[in-house]
Amino acid sequence: MESAAKLLQPYKDVIGRVASFLTIAQFFSGVFICRDIQKKGNTRDVSSVPFVGGIMVGLAMLKYGLLLQDDVMLVVNVTAIVLNAIYCAFYYLYSGDKWNELFKPLSISMGLVAVLWGYCAWEDPTLLEFRYGLIVTILMLLLLGNPLLGVREMIQNKDASQIPFVLTLMGTLVTFAWLLYAIILMNNFMIVQNVIGFILCFVQLILIFKYPGKPTEATKKKKH
Repeated sequence: MESAAKLLQPYKDVIGRVASFLTIAQFFSGVFICRDIQKKGNTRDVSSVPFVGGIMVGLAMLKYGLLLQDDVMLVVNVTAIVLNAIYCAFYYLYSGDKWNELFKPLSISMGLVAVLWGYCAWEDPTLLEFRYGLIVTILMLLLLGNPLLGVREMIQNKDASQIPFVLTLMGTLVTFAWLLYAIILMNNFMIVQNVIGFILCFVQLILIFKYPGKPTEATKKKKH
């Protein structure tokens, strides 16, 4: 690992900028979900988890970036928070059950963030980076792996169309880029986080291509 870090060290700034660019591009992939919501005129079968989770993880990672004093992580996560807040506002406009679909998960997420930030003020500074890094890693993996909760149904129905393709593709690229950056920093939590994250995203891509689902009526009409 050290040899790989030394090999990549001269490219730290470049890899950091690429990882930042891809991550911000990934955040804009939420536009495609919003466009689908607008076309349907409602949020039926569209979860607010990607947006709410994006704000929650963004705030959690922002704190981690402050602990590491890493400017790249700070810029990326501030952008994530702002964009996902905009997406949540858009989701709110089209949501029928605003409490259960948006406000309830958002309230739980913000409560968790408050606990995490409070924990940072309470924990021993010598242990904080290690323990908080572990917590952030678990949160990130839960968010990335969320679509796989229904993998059994996807395989049975041979339909994985509920997994957002653009978001998943960008997630695969982003986790790979941050993995390289983590190797340079020799940050074990970021390495583990992005190795597992890459695997989770890649598995979802395989499911999307293997089980694209049945074409909708609109798609059939276009073919004719």
